[in-house]
Amino acid sequence: MPIPALSHFLDIESLSAAQLWGLMHLARELKAERARIGHNLPILEHKSLALLFQKPSLRTRVSFEMGMQHLGGHAFYIAPTEVGLGTRESVPDVARVLSGYCDGIMARVFAHDHILQLAEWGTVPVINGLSDFSHPCQALADLFTIWEHFGTLEGLTLVYVGDGSNNVATSLIQATAKVGMPMRVVAPPAYQPDPALLNGRSVTVTDDLDGVVGADLIYTIRGRAWAKRPRRPSAARSSRLIRSMTRSWRTRATPTCACSTACPRIGARRSPTRCWMGGIAWRSPKRITGSMPKRRF
Repeated sequence: MPIPALSHFLDIESLSAAQLWGLMHLARELKAERARIGHNLPILEHKSLALLFQKPSLRTRVSFEMGMQHLGGHAFYIAPTEVGLGTRESVPDVARVLSGYCDGIMARVFAHDHILQLAEWGTVPVINGLSDFSHPCQALADLFTIWEHFGTLEGLTLVYVGDGSNNVATSLIQATAKVGMPMRVVAPPAYQPDPALLNGRSVTVTDDLDGVVGADLIYTIRGRAWAKRPRRPSAARSSRLIRSMTRSWRTRATPTCACSTACPRIGARRSPTRCWMGGIAWRSPKRITGSMPKRRF
């Protein structure tokens, strides 16, 4: 399935529905190819990808490096101390230097503005590996996993439980709207999405845990991720509420609903039938936590 021209991958909002589905179909084709013949054709031969990190991440680094290797290209890691993005080296200078040597840039940063500046001042494609605003690779990998599991996306109801204002929730809100998935966000008032993000989208926001009732898929994120976010009004109380939510929603969910988490390593040493969320294990007949390396496609 051909993908309409795509210069950068900065966030899900910048994609059209056709581009999003084009990426999904390409991922499926590449995965099937590797399963069929044991490897992928070298469609990125002689191409190089700079992996620019402000925030370290095991899965992001490994998935992008191995993705490039599987497709015949080369990726190299640039540690935070080697650049000093936005401090020792200005973002425009970094963008210009890397564009002169590389065919693409993947950046995992704090400020989303750094992603935008890399795209503005560089001359090669830029991929947002994570920013404080959005996490598009995560959301795309999540949708792909859900698509594989259910065989469809349209009409499925996804419920996100936890910090509804973080980057993962933002990207999921953007992504579900493009594929026809109604979405609910169950979060304390201080951790709910920006109302401007919800305009024109089929998203319901509540702080009532009954919001999980009738969900086809429940999605949450490990507690340490939201615990590191800057404090805001009523943060202590909201943090307790989020912890309570991520532990209590399973008592109200439909027994047949599927579940997913943004960090599969939680509970990875336990039985595959157990899904760990908010530090609490529970039995699920439909655990569909996806493999992080899928994001490489």
